[in-house]
Amino acid sequence: MKISDRLRDDAGNIWKSIIEHPFVAELCDGTLPMEKFKFYILQDYNYLIESMRNFSIISSRTEALQEMKEVLYLAYLESQSELSAYEEFVKKIGCTIDEARDVEPIPVAVSYVSYLLSTSTLKSYEESIASVLPCYWSYMEIARHYQSKLKMNQNKLYTEWASVYSLKSYRDMVTRMRNLVDNTGENFPYKKLKRAFITASRYEYMYWDAVYNMIDWPV
Repeated sequence: MKISDRLRDDAGNIWKSIIEHPFVAELCDGTLPMEKFKFYILQDYNYLIESMRNFSIISSRTEALQEMKEVLYLAYLESQSELSAYEEFVKKIGCTIDEARDVEPIPVAVSYVSYLLSTSTLKSYEESIASVLPCYWSYMEIARHYQSKLKMNQNKLYTEWASVYSLKSYRDMVTRMRNLVDNTGENFPYKKLKRAFITASRYEYMYWDAVYNMIDWPV
């Protein structure tokens, strides 16, 4: 079994909770209140920008030139797919890019991004790659899981969002990311990869829960 498959299996219960979360289910069947979607898009847009920064850090953590080039290429693919799509979503919900950039990250976003950046800065290259995989891979799984419901979804904006994660270019990006984890993790302690992957998966669930309940700073 490949390392990425093993990690996915070990995080199975968490991923089930992610895929079945009310925000995800309602988004894919078209019943999610638009105010929640807008809240999510503005938060996630800023998360994706920080994710691009994180890829740059990760690329600097490896001594292998090919791995460095591959991580930078992943950042490029992300900028041309998901991030580019979100720039359009920001406009479609009635905001400018500048207004979106001015949105203050909610507590769970600050914590999640800080975890990813600290892993990339203070931990190993292998753990860094493992920690970013759950975000991208789980989104692809969400789009796949809800294919049937999405076909009946009457909210065009929601189906446009989901379509990003069904594109071949996005699926190829996830495959490349998985390959990095599989190849670099062969001679690395599995328990460390598992901890990074599980923690990031937990943050994914917490993130969905926070945007669904629109949990902002309490004071």
